[in-house]
Amino acid sequence: MNKRHILAAALAALATTWAPAALAQDRFPNQPIRLIVPYPAGGGTDFFARSIAPGMGEALGQQVIVDNRPGASGMIGAQYVAQRAPADGHTILLGDMTTYAVNPTMFEKQQQYDVQKDLAPVTMAARFDFLLVTNPAVVPGTSVADVVAAAAASPSGLNYASPSIGTTHHLAMEMLAREAKARLIAITYKGGGPAVQDLLGGQVGVMFLDRATAKPHLESGKLRPIAAAGATRIALFPHVPTVAESGIKGFNVEGWQGLTVRAGTPEPVIQAIAAAYARAVSAPELKKKLSDAGIDTVTSTPGQFAAHIQAETVRWRNVIRDRGIKAE
Repeated sequence: MNKRHILAAALAALATTWAPAALAQDRFPNQPIRLIVPYPAGGGTDFFARSIAPGMGEALGQQVIVDNRPGASGMIGAQYVAQRAPADGHTILLGDMTTYAVNPTMFEKQQQYDVQKDLAPVTMAARFDFLLVTNPAVVPGTSVADVVAAAAASPSGLNYASPSIGTTHHLAMEMLAREAKARLIAITYKGGGPAVQDLLGGQVGVMFLDRATAKPHLESGKLRPIAAAGATRIALFPHVPTVAESGIKGFNVEGWQGLTVRAGTPEPVIQAIAAAYARAVSAPELKKKLSDAGIDTVTSTPGQFAAHIQAETVRWRNVIRDRGIKAE
């Protein structure tokens, strides 16, 4: 065999041994996946992430590790995915209404990335019901009209509890104030726990509260349900009308979350992540666990989620500007 034939045989052998390794490098996923939670451990988003991570990992064949990167109203974690993580699908952001639709207006001078250009939608992941609730010892009455009347009767308006600026709790009330022309004054707390405690203690009289948090206090009678914030009544509280049914036409507010990756991630990878999420939340026991925690799982196409983010961004931009809301 001459030198040319020896070289050709060596190259063929090298190609044979190298090809599987090269294919393995291209295969997704080829390493553990990080699910970025832009809020502290122990909160609702963290609970949701840790609930779905095992099932997604099983579907993908790689471990999904929850990575908490809190700070700056979710912008630290979101910026990491949008600008620093590789666009290969191995880093996923679990963001919410604030992350995707509120921060671009609330922090338009501080936010250093563009949600709609730097993040690629994967799927809508969850929705959260909210209720308008009152402390009946502070705000008498049983309807939205009664809450508006209580605000009108007070020289300084009616105080309401807000876990922080830009949350669903806060912006839902600001939308109600705008639509009902009611004098509703935000008392801002450092988190939901202190806000609820002051509502129960009578320091404030009203707030929008998520279904799971509200449930025990409504059942005990310490809080009174006034109206559901969404477009339809809440199955758990079928007797409670919606805000829209109560006279504020078109009112429809719900919390929501979804998965995104860095823009430029290949479409097949995005589809694989979406399929893994859909498979994870199809498990009946997980659906029940999340529903008991007030989380209704949903799925969508990337295009549907992109359209939702865009519509919500416009809607909340209008509320923030109309109400003169400023970041702290």
